[in-house]
Amino acid sequence: MNFTDKIIHLHHCRGVGWQTMKKILLADPSLTTLYTQSYTHWKNTLPISATKLQTFYHDLHHLNIQELIQQYKNNDIEIVTIVDDDYPNLLKQIHDPPWVLYLRGDRRLLTFEYSLGVVGARKPSEYGVAALKRVLPPLVKKNYVIISGVATGIDAAAHRIAIDCQGKTIGILGGGHYHMYPVSNIPLATNIIKYGLLISETPPSRRPEPWMFPVRNRIISGLSKGVFVVEARARSGSLITAKLALEQGREVFAIPGNITSELSAGSNFLIQEGAKMVLSAADIDVEIVY
Repeated sequence: MNFTDKIIHLHHCRGVGWQTMKKILLADPSLTTLYTQSYTHWKNTLPISATKLQTFYHDLHHLNIQELIQQYKNNDIEIVTIVDDDYPNLLKQIHDPPWVLYLRGDRRLLTFEYSLGVVGARKPSEYGVAALKRVLPPLVKKNYVIISGVATGIDAAAHRIAIDCQGKTIGILGGGHYHMYPVSNIPLATNIIKYGLLISETPPSRRPEPWMFPVRNRIISGLSKGVFVVEARARSGSLITAKLALEQGREVFAIPGNITSELSAGSNFLIQEGAKMVLSAADIDVEIVY
């Protein structure tokens, strides 16, 4: 089994998270001893519970990873690992880049030049959607790839605007490809695959869990040269994404909103804290391009 397949296998082992994979790879960068180490060795070296350790050890020695990889190919799911040539350079720059990405659609979009992450309210106002429709089309026509989380509301609107303007879009899933969430966005996900790229850090058969969605936000910001916030409450996932973007050295943009609207509290706060206020597409373009 080659090195790439070993990374993919390790990524499929339940009980193993990002930090545990890092520990294993630091101790054995070529994964030469992955299948020969004893249970006692893993028990003494991995910082995980006994239950997780048992699950990990079972999957390590019982999963037929090559059979799974072939199954993915049969379902048009491609795999890129952090050691592959077309793994996105922008994503490599973040603190905790995904070890493995599962792809459906146009893999070439991993190496795009201009990219903009778009996040916002799940239940936006008419104003928020109208503002998005005003700002995004000129950027799409300038070949920006629009990246969002395939959620309802602003996410879905951003993907649809990119597709309607005959541009490219990337959707980042929380769970695996076999368990699209929300179900109401399956037609949208199908269009994203057709006209862009759908990405998941999670193996295809894994069902989405609540903790996966905040984690995937780092991929939205990590793949983007800037993150555009369109309506966000004072406490929202959009603010988490904006915070991650700042930590990753990305530009943060926000649409100003009515000061009496709860939907604008978060985005107005970002502007107050230094995010660039957006009144037109040019406000974003000048920062990303130059």
